[in-house]
Amino acid sequence: MSRHLPNPLVQTLTSLRGNPRACVYTEPLWGLSLNLCLPYASVYMLALGLGDAQIGLISSIGMLAQVVAGVLGGVITDKVGRRQTTAIFDLIGWCLPCLIWLAASFVVPTMAFWVFLGASLVNSVQLVSQSSWDCLMVEDADREHIPRIYSLMLVAANLSALFAPISATLVVRFSLVIAMRILYINAFVVMLAKLTWLFAWSHETEVGRIRIEQTKGVGTWQLLNGYRSVLGIIKRSPATIFALGIAALYGAVNSVNGTFWQIVINQKLAVPIGLLPYFPMAQSLLSILFYFTVIHKVTGSSHFKVPLLAAFGTFLVGQLVICALPAAVGTQANPSTYLVLGLSVLFNSFGAGMLAMLSSALVALSIDRLERSRVMAVQRTVVLLCIAPFGWVAGLLSDIDRGLPFLLTSILLALGLLLTLARFKGRPQSKAA
Repeated sequence: MSRHLPNPLVQTLTSLRGNPRACVYTEPLWGLSLNLCLPYASVYMLALGLGDAQIGLISSIGMLAQVVAGVLGGVITDKVGRRQTTAIFDLIGWCLPCLIWLAASFVVPTMAFWVFLGASLVNSVQLVSQSSWDCLMVEDADREHIPRIYSLMLVAANLSALFAPISATLVVRFSLVIAMRILYINAFVVMLAKLTWLFAWSHETEVGRIRIEQTKGVGTWQLLNGYRSVLGIIKRSPATIFALGIAALYGAVNSVNGTFWQIVINQKLAVPIGLLPYFPMAQSLLSILFYFTVIHKVTGSSHFKVPLLAAFGTFLVGQLVICALPAAVGTQANPSTYLVLGLSVLFNSFGAGMLAMLSSALVALSIDRLERSRVMAVQRTVVLLCIAPFGWVAGLLSDIDRGLPFLLTSILLALGLLLTLARFKGRPQSKAA
């Protein structure tokens, strides 16, 4: 009788050692911190007096600030080391903004915009730690395990769905503003615990030690000047350019959804505020299911063409469904609205889950390990420059009709389908695209 083989993701999870284990195993704490706040972040800003266009503008300015952080991220990561950079800039970029977001609820409405803008600017430095954390997670890992490590990381992040009722309960029991104060205090404490645990459990990578020695005594401006050679590396690599394009499209769509999803279903479709966390909860749980039943098979595939087409296609359907929904009549959502929203969540969970893994894995697989920190820094900078205008544009569109931001994302996803078809046309398929 044949022996049942374990699920590849479970097998990878139990075999993780060193930095990959430290990064993946501490990631669920994200779900107990800021992910509890995200379902209400946009409507919290509306409640404190901001308009749709102001929310979109803050999103765009924050991304432009992240461009600066992204440029410096590779240099800082190489000079300071992956482990220490992650700890320092997670503290500045995540813990400190939680306190500023909390403070926004205590200022007069005319000042709220500036407080949220300040929080966005401080939060932008988290891009430095994002680059260092990526390096910390994958540099000591076997190359063939990288896609599954990213899948596990996303599964860990999606476990936050299990805690979504906490946010809903607080909002129903108290007011939205009081509930958000509690959630931001909790986010500060849990994020502080997460970065402390990760620092204690991890160690500097082999490549990190090499880069610390190589950059010792080298000035910051000289290291920044070295980005010219990095741009040359990217320019000579069609696979890396393609990976950047995929990451930019996914980032733009994800940014618009993260900012305007709660607004459209609450303000246009009249979904009660107490139900808002349950939609990302359902999407996260479905994504986890897909990772273990469908998406994990992609990580063992020899190519990415079909997975990319499936991801862009399903995500496109989910966005079109939201775009096409008519505004609610009265103050209560029509029962059929929930059915259609469920359909959108189903398609979004597969498409977004697949693209999240592929956009990260494609970049990691297409670059030289010794240049990973600098190439990832440039990659994030380029991606942010591409997606920065979309928050502002989506805000202007939302002021006209709250369904229009999702027409914009639908166009971007259709462009992703065309880009994938063009990349793989008439060429052998490879895992690194």
